[in-house]
Amino acid sequence: MMQRIITGVIAGGIFLALLLLGGLYFQILIALLVIIAMHELFRMYKLQLLSFEGILATLAALSLALPVGKDWLGLNVDGGMMLFTLFLFAMLTGMVFSNGKYSFVDAGFPFISAFYVGIGFQNLLTARESSVYIVFLALFIVWATDIGAYAFGRTLKEKFPQKLLPSVSPNKTVIGSLGGIFSAVVVALIMYFLFTKEMPEIGYLKLTLFTVIFSIVGQIGDLVESSIKRHFGVKDSGKLLPGHGGILDRFDNLIFVFPIMHLLGLF
Repeated sequence: MMQRIITGVIAGGIFLALLLLGGLYFQILIALLVIIAMHELFRMYKLQLLSFEGILATLAALSLALPVGKDWLGLNVDGGMMLFTLFLFAMLTGMVFSNGKYSFVDAGFPFISAFYVGIGFQNLLTARESSVYIVFLALFIVWATDIGAYAFGRTLKEKFPQKLLPSVSPNKTVIGSLGGIFSAVVVALIMYFLFTKEMPEIGYLKLTLFTVIFSIVGQIGDLVESSIKRHFGVKDSGKLLPGHGGILDRFDNLIFVFPIMHLLGLF
């Protein structure tokens, strides 16, 4: 527990400081997080990041995550998506010159990994460029969901022992999930009334509904990463954060939450 606390304070402090600074500082942080997350996925798959598909997939993820520009090379196209497409085509072109050793199926893992990581961190960066309060809203919803799920699940597990998805995450319970949603709503409403002017102009009723959605989506993101780790037979995605695991272990919820927040028009 002490290790978790120390790591959390140091890593959290660095993240929050760069988040508040924003601009180039936060973009550099996002680039590093993307590279580390891609490394974690490739390590689980027992592939080297410094390989043909590893390099192209990481560049594709970075193309999605970072602001490339809307008028790339004088063309009226989204630069990030165009580069992502080119790197994908390069991966597929590898099939032609591999003498059958590299297939369409082999290109699937790098492509999905690049999109999964790239689109999540892209929306985190877009949210920060819109408003730091949107990022804090997402962070507080995710943190409240995690803490509430743990507290409710641990306290009420004897009365309500029903497991949520035991085949994916044996320790998660239905009551814990519901407790996480409830906690997220309470925290979001507190934040709304404390920072009404800074929050999205959607009203507290709509915010409540959206918070329920974000809390559920965040839990799905956590379960998705748990499913990935279970498939590859690993406990944590990485060891960068002692007591916490890897970058994907810390950002799995947010990778799902930020795109949905964008979809619902919060930034």
